[in-house]
Amino acid sequence: MNNFSMLSLVAMVVGGILVLSVAGSELAHRRWPSLADGDHNEMVGVVLGVFAAIYGIILAFVVVTLWTQLEEAETVVSAEASDLEQVVRNVRAFPPAERSQMEAAVSVYVHAVVERQWPLMRTGRADHAVTQRQIDGIYAVLQAYEPDDGPQRAFYRESITHLNDVVAQRRARLTQSHQELPPLLQVLVYGGALVIIPVTFLYGNRNRKVRLLFVGAIAALIGFSLLLVLVLDRPFAGEISVSPAPYREGTLAQFW
Repeated sequence: MNNFSMLSLVAMVVGGILVLSVAGSELAHRRWPSLADGDHNEMVGVVLGVFAAIYGIILAFVVVTLWTQLEEAETVVSAEASDLEQVVRNVRAFPPAERSQMEAAVSVYVHAVVERQWPLMRTGRADHAVTQRQIDGIYAVLQAYEPDDGPQRAFYRESITHLNDVVAQRRARLTQSHQELPPLLQVLVYGGALVIIPVTFLYGNRNRKVRLLFVGAIAALIGFSLLLVLVLDRPFAGEISVSPAPYREGTLAQFW
């Protein structure tokens, strides 16, 4: 996913399924020339109709679920970055020394997320330990500071609240980075394609171009559907993925 462009994936997945389907139809009609008479077309139409309806429902459910997960992952990343921004804004009420320490600690954390943890998340190998020391460093600075007046105490409490939210969003982000379709849904999605495409080989028509167009159109539709599932299955991998841009924007831009 991370090593190929979207165009390359289309060529490999959609093109591969299309070529195999057309070749399979040609081999089937050479092995059984009587298929060209179209005696089984009515049965093929009924079977394809039933399979397509069931498979379409399953595929729609899977795509909607995966797209929702992608949006949730984007929301989690945006929320974590927003909470970090709030922490940075709140510490502006602290004395200069403590403020500098907090900003330095937050800077170290966002760099660790983007430069070290994100590449691991793109491969589905989320490691909680990668940024654990950095988040502990932010807590250590807050724990060492004792606010003096009322306004500082208010901003101090707000900083702790937002930092706790950062920890919660961080855990959610790491959990989402290695989520994938359950095995049963994978069997239904990919196995369903392996059932429907061979059925199209039974379609008979003496016009070879019409027959191959029929098989190719169904194969291309299934190919694009499987590609969409494949791309959405990992929200942090590939071209259609969650970006670390929120950690470089707004108040956090000062750390880059």
